[in-house]
Amino acid sequence: MYINATGFYIPEERVPNEYYTKKMGMTDEWIFQRTGIKTRSRAREDENTHTMSVDAVRDALPSLPYNIKDIDLIISSTYSPFDTVGTAAHVVQHEFAIEETKAFTMSSACSSFVNAMEIIEGYFATGKARKALIIGGDKNSTYNNEDDPKSGPLWGDAAVAFFISSERITDNDYEVLDIYTEALGCLGKGPEGIQLRPRDGGIRMPEGKDVFVQACTYMPKNALRLLNKKGYTFDDLSYFIGHQANMRILRNIANNNNLPGEKVLSNIEELGNTGSASCALVFAQNIDKFKKGDLVCISVFGGGYSAGACLIRI
Repeated sequence: MYINATGFYIPEERVPNEYYTKKMGMTDEWIFQRTGIKTRSRAREDENTHTMSVDAVRDALPSLPYNIKDIDLIISSTYSPFDTVGTAAHVVQHEFAIEETKAFTMSSACSSFVNAMEIIEGYFATGKARKALIIGGDKNSTYNNEDDPKSGPLWGDAAVAFFISSERITDNDYEVLDIYTEALGCLGKGPEGIQLRPRDGGIRMPEGKDVFVQACTYMPKNALRLLNKKGYTFDDLSYFIGHQANMRILRNIANNNNLPGEKVLSNIEELGNTGSASCALVFAQNIDKFKKGDLVCISVFGGGYSAGACLIRI
């Protein structure tokens, strides 16, 4: 399958580390050393996963090589829905008057976007869809407990959109070579590693050390799984994009797999952990950097636990 166009929406506001210095006594240096975050994106009060999703789709339209009404599958991937009944997928359908389509929202924490890509692969394989749209977005600030010293300073807000087709549409399409996802609920702290309970502390990461260890293990493992399957190694990668949870995780992966720093793309320093948007957002932000023939691997890890990877030929 092929990626035909991408778009994204990032709120304008940035919350600096100094905010948490005043709130909890954490210095800029202390936060940056432990997370790699300097600022995080913050949506306005009147913004939510619906509005950000619509804006991300609108951003992609100028480069879309077909009419958006040709879309026959819309998947929203999020763990912080604005409305769990009238979902972002249906809001996008309504906003752009895409009448003949399937639409739903799914969640597997921060790996949701790659899971959505694999679902689309299945729809394409059965012939039930030919052109699809994924929107990944989270407004973490809605649920963030800023008084939580373990995870309060981590979260950012953003949305990203990918248009995907079962067949190549133009020479500018990016080919998805392979996708793999897995559920890891029986691993380590499992479902207790990361939580979002609106009436009980909001979004929290009480088992940060366990998350760190598992992410450092499974993100490179799944990347290598896809690379080896196609006859490649990490040396063949043009760029690696890991989930933007913590810069120390990305550095650990790079060091252990001899990946030069310039091959590891990230946005966590400015935007924080943008959840379901994360890796796809980094990809979309760096479109102009990619060259024809580049090999890009996206690898994700999320609460639950969940993980997956996607290999893309530019």
